[in-house]
Amino acid sequence: MNNVVMIGRLARDPELRFTASGKAVATFSIAVNRPFSKTKEADFFNVVVWGKIGENCANYLAKGRLVGVQGRLQSRSYENQAGEKKYITEIVANEVEFLEWGNKQSNPGNGPDNKTDNDFGNDDIDLDNFQAIDEEDEVPF
Repeated sequence: MNNVVMIGRLARDPELRFTASGKAVATFSIAVNRPFSKTKEADFFNVVVWGKIGENCANYLAKGRLVGVQGRLQSRSYENQAGEKKYITEIVANEVEFLEWGNKQSNPGNGPDNKTDNDFGNDDIDLDNFQAIDEEDEVPF
């Protein structure tokens, strides 16, 4: 079984290319925070996305945007111009979830960590008339 799911921020803008047969492929990298890191360390992963999903990534994502990626890990190797063998491990994504909204040119930072009260869609709730339920009373549902 080869399955990976990650949430991270784009470390660079997506790069869109087309194969000789015309199939779209987008590449980008994401920075994923390490859990329990006191120094806010992150790991960087290269992501490859094929087809229409790759085109959408290139058109709507930009550096700094928060995304969820689901796919598989893939390793490959190639020989560089100096004749050295290089190895690459990357995520080949089946799904990319856009976790922040806005157009490509707007600043990132509108994500869950930077929300204000109005960003949560609570504009219609009247908090002044809110009544707490006593613990001894039965919950009405």
